[in-house]
Amino acid sequence: MAVKLILSDIDGTILDDQNKIDSNLKDCIKQLNKKEIPFILASARSPQGMLALAEELDVMDNPIACFNGALVVKDLKEDNYTTILNHELDRTEVEHIFNLLKQKFPQVTINLYSGVTWYVEKIDKWVKIEADITKLVPIKTDLKDIIVNSQIPIHKLLLIGDTDQITKALKFFQTRFPKSAFYLSKDNYLEVTNKQVSKEKALRELAKIYRLDLSETMTLGDNFNDVPMLELAGLGVAMDNAPDEVKQSARVVTSSNNQNGVSFAIKKYALKEE
Repeated sequence: MAVKLILSDIDGTILDDQNKIDSNLKDCIKQLNKKEIPFILASARSPQGMLALAEELDVMDNPIACFNGALVVKDLKEDNYTTILNHELDRTEVEHIFNLLKQKFPQVTINLYSGVTWYVEKIDKWVKIEADITKLVPIKTDLKDIIVNSQIPIHKLLLIGDTDQITKALKFFQTRFPKSAFYLSKDNYLEVTNKQVSKEKALRELAKIYRLDLSETMTLGDNFNDVPMLELAGLGVAMDNAPDEVKQSARVVTSSNNQNGVSFAIKKYALKEE
């Protein structure tokens, strides 16, 4: 069937290794708009971490799936943006996770995300790297106080550290908390979201909103958290820079993120260019 909706990851997919956007993607999106095919961004990033990219690509009129689908929003430039889908972490589990991190993995940096706001305890090298990538500035505060005493929603924890520490943390946490999901978005980035959250579920919801069959959707991604949406879509497209297990979950493999793999796939499979 024809592709009528595209859901794409960001880092390692539309962005190359220097965090620059696929140089042909803007033109592709213009062609997609003419055919009324929405191009929707989906990422582990926060809403604010996706805003500049969405503006540059001129997809602000489309929904944006943040925190791997924990928060799907529209009208992001407005103060009162529209929430399409919302899944928060369980506060009791977050408090327990936080305490265990302090006890067993004190070198791991904890980032807490609530809606458009990013909170940290200190500005260390990992926070600086993430701030440089996303062009955002976090709020330095007492995370324990937010977790225990505030009422703000907690959409995601991002744990960053040396790869060996993050690997150990993943193994330690992944089966201990029934309401929370733990997965790698990079070798040294451990994401924590509500277990009901995934890009797959976001894709299902978006297909309903646009009244499309899942067979009419196309997804693009490069990492393990993209696997569910690659398997679910009518056409799952893995980047050539993806791990072998991710490539095996997709219907096809496109060029790497450093070779404009996303625009190549859009031209071939959605725009049907020779």
